[in-house]
Amino acid sequence: MIEIRHRAVAGGGSIEHAYNDLYRARKLLMRDSFYLWLLEVSGARPGELLVDVACGNGRLVQLAAARGVRAVGLDLALAGIVDAARASQSAQWIVGDGQCLPIPDGCADVVMSIGSLEHYANPTEGVVQLARIVKPGGLICVLLPNAFGALGNIRHVLRSGEVFDDEQPIQRYATRRTWEMMLQKGGVRIDRIVPYGEFNRPRTASDLAWSAVRPQKYIKGALARLAPLNLANHFVFLCRSTASTPTLHYPMLPY
Repeated sequence: MIEIRHRAVAGGGSIEHAYNDLYRARKLLMRDSFYLWLLEVSGARPGELLVDVACGNGRLVQLAAARGVRAVGLDLALAGIVDAARASQSAQWIVGDGQCLPIPDGCADVVMSIGSLEHYANPTEGVVQLARIVKPGGLICVLLPNAFGALGNIRHVLRSGEVFDDEQPIQRYATRRTWEMMLQKGGVRIDRIVPYGEFNRPRTASDLAWSAVRPQKYIKGALARLAPLNLANHFVFLCRSTASTPTLHYPMLPY
């Protein structure tokens, strides 16, 4: 596993404070088509409860709520949650730690963890929490970065001599097998792995217009689909809980 720690936390600084500073400086957002693709992969249906852990600015949650999904977004950074709540009142927003979720056991039909566990102080504990809050038979959708993505880190190392640094307080990259072992240790069973190459078919008019003037994105996306799974830029792990954890008595989410 490759780990990068920035000065804000390398000397024992607060990850929460570092993320609040980061969100005040810039938004951590992808194109809407990325989040819509993830919702398709997750199979979240209207009326089901979806919890996005470490939701950032909450765009996935907003799009899920617009589809009739009962959506909850949680993030450690108050600054991110404030932005999310301003943009959508149709979802529920919580400030909380992904390593100690203030959410009841077995309540969620779908739990999302998108590009977040690699930034935790203790990623395995984060997995334990995901497994705890999902319903029996519910889906846990986890996206994690590959240390050896053909069009990601390998390409970046060839160009610069370093892996890509997204400037978050803690960044980790690992192989597919290393991430699998971490997920299994945290109490989940992996049903399926979907590769992600950082480009999605446009699903909105604005994304179609954005892509139309960036034909290189289509080329990169096509090349990414040719890469074997172990060289994908990211892995989307679709998991089920196998954990048996003690009940934690949190109030039920109001719906």
